[in-house]
Amino acid sequence: MTTIATSPVAVRAPASDAGVAPVTRVTSIDAFRGFVMFLMLAEAMRLWTLHNAFPASRFWAIVAFNTTHVPWQGCSLHDLIQPAFSFLVGAAMPFSIASRTAKGQRFGRMLLHAVWRSVALMLLGIFLRSMERPTTYWTFEDTLTQIGMGYTFLFLLAFARLRTQVIVFTAILVAFWTAFVLYPAPGPGFDYTQVGVPANWPHLYSGFLSHFNKNSNLSWAFDVWFLNLFPRESPFLFNDGGWSTLSFIPTLATMMLGLWCGEWLKSTRTSLEKFKGLVIGGVALVLAGLVFQWLHLCPIVKRIWTSSYTLYSGGLVILMLAAFYAAIELRGWRRWCFPLLVIGANSIAVYVMSWTMEHFVTDALMRHVGLAPFSWLGAPFVPVLRGAAVLLVFWSILFWMYRRKIFVRI
Repeated sequence: MTTIATSPVAVRAPASDAGVAPVTRVTSIDAFRGFVMFLMLAEAMRLWTLHNAFPASRFWAIVAFNTTHVPWQGCSLHDLIQPAFSFLVGAAMPFSIASRTAKGQRFGRMLLHAVWRSVALMLLGIFLRSMERPTTYWTFEDTLTQIGMGYTFLFLLAFARLRTQVIVFTAILVAFWTAFVLYPAPGPGFDYTQVGVPANWPHLYSGFLSHFNKNSNLSWAFDVWFLNLFPRESPFLFNDGGWSTLSFIPTLATMMLGLWCGEWLKSTRTSLEKFKGLVIGGVALVLAGLVFQWLHLCPIVKRIWTSSYTLYSGGLVILMLAAFYAAIELRGWRRWCFPLLVIGANSIAVYVMSWTMEHFVTDALMRHVGLAPFSWLGAPFVPVLRGAAVLLVFWSILFWMYRRKIFVRI
């Protein structure tokens, strides 16, 4: 989502006898990025609506679960889109720094560029979130602003020793969890309906875990203070989904996981060693996140990006990358992923298109093509087929840009 995240990832191979350093593409990272962007675009298909149409179908129930966010605790495939974004920013950074260093860029210039990217990402996120609102909608919980708030710190950490990085990563997770625990839990008389939580909502915790309840936790209290420092149509009282600004702190830890995986894939180890390392690391992180939840110490909740969610989601993202790495780098299966490479090469454009063009393209299709082409499977599948047509239009635009080497970057 920055230039680092959108640019094709490459590994510089050892110099040849002629003194030229050939470049070997890490296609699996590019393809994985395209897959993540595809999952985001696939929202246009409204696949979760088919569960409503066929409530007895186990298949469509699974599809609905994985194409929407879970209400609070847990994690669906859809919940992995944002951490995968963040992870890939970190994964691409070692390659970008190596490329810029090879071109003679000094640290100061790269740092200024990192600061510029941070600011640009935050402003772009705010701009997109402000669409269809009468005034600027100051919010910092979306993907772009979260990455932007941590990006410069990630850049600086990329130059630190591994020991320092590990200490920072651990400190982030421990301090974030401790801050939640130290913030007073809501008392028995707390009226959750006043902060956007429906009466008898089944996802509220009791006991120790109530420190992590929706719109009554540390992140919610911070936003009630912080977001009201900005001009607003009305005072900020709560976020309907429980999303929060402070999630950018553990998001930085997710980006650090990507940074380490990028360094791992950039190393001179064999492809099999790299694959095994990804699998071992991914499984270890998933288990760590689950253990903290099973012990009732820290629940896996994306909306406040708990420390256990950082570990759990990070592990799943790494395992997904490992699957792409095995198929493409180990097995050599490359042709199948070309459509994903087209998407992944222009992720900033994809992100903006998803926010600004979906309704425009949908309305244009209905205006000029009509409803009939999307009705042949029956009324329940109209949103799905119409959304698939929108995706095809988007991919066609991205393919045109790809062929002409037009890449939108920040």
